[in-house]
Amino acid sequence: MFELAEEEERRRRRAPWGVIALVLLTGLALIRNGSGEFDIGPPQPASAAAPDSRTATGAFAAAPAPLGFSAVRRVRIPAIRVDAPVTPVGLDADGWVEAPPPENASLAGWFTGAVSPGEKGTSVIVGHVDNQRGPAVFYGLGALKKGNRIEVLRKDGRTVVFEIYGVEVFSKAGFPGDLVYGSKGTPELRVITCGGGFSKQRGYDGNVVVFARLVAVR
Repeated sequence: MFELAEEEERRRRRAPWGVIALVLLTGLALIRNGSGEFDIGPPQPASAAAPDSRTATGAFAAAPAPLGFSAVRRVRIPAIRVDAPVTPVGLDADGWVEAPPPENASLAGWFTGAVSPGEKGTSVIVGHVDNQRGPAVFYGLGALKKGNRIEVLRKDGRTVVFEIYGVEVFSKAGFPGDLVYGSKGTPELRVITCGGGFSKQRGYDGNVVVFARLVAVR
């Protein structure tokens, strides 16, 4: 995996969400490398954190105007003390969304097949929940609550702030691609890691998905 020049990223053809959804619906993992080998597993989302129909259909205060394209530098989630560098990721040779190298526990990945954070549409940031040495960048993702905020620092110097309106774990066998990735007509963000049950044979059986919508630009 290597970092693309920003101009190349802008021109890169974006993978249709239908393709990604199909991969997930076949039961394959979005992120392959969760280890699950710890006495206390990562926190799982509370039922009260699931998106409700009101927030899912856009009942937010007026959002800032969408921004243009920019690559990503860092992601910050103060509620779980995440302040992580971000690297571009794409699809690998098998059609999976790449995750950052598992040995780098502090690194997150921005999926360049979607919009950049702050653009109109749904942007996606992924990261590992753990590796063989312990918790990784998004170990605490399932503990987030509605109203928590996510800050994404872009390479153009802007910081885009997203407010969380839902956190849910979905099985990989029945991953709702349209719900997770579909555009709501405004700038949105999904942050995704492994979650759910774990077995040594199959790894994690689900993905924790954070739903957030743009509320500020600095």
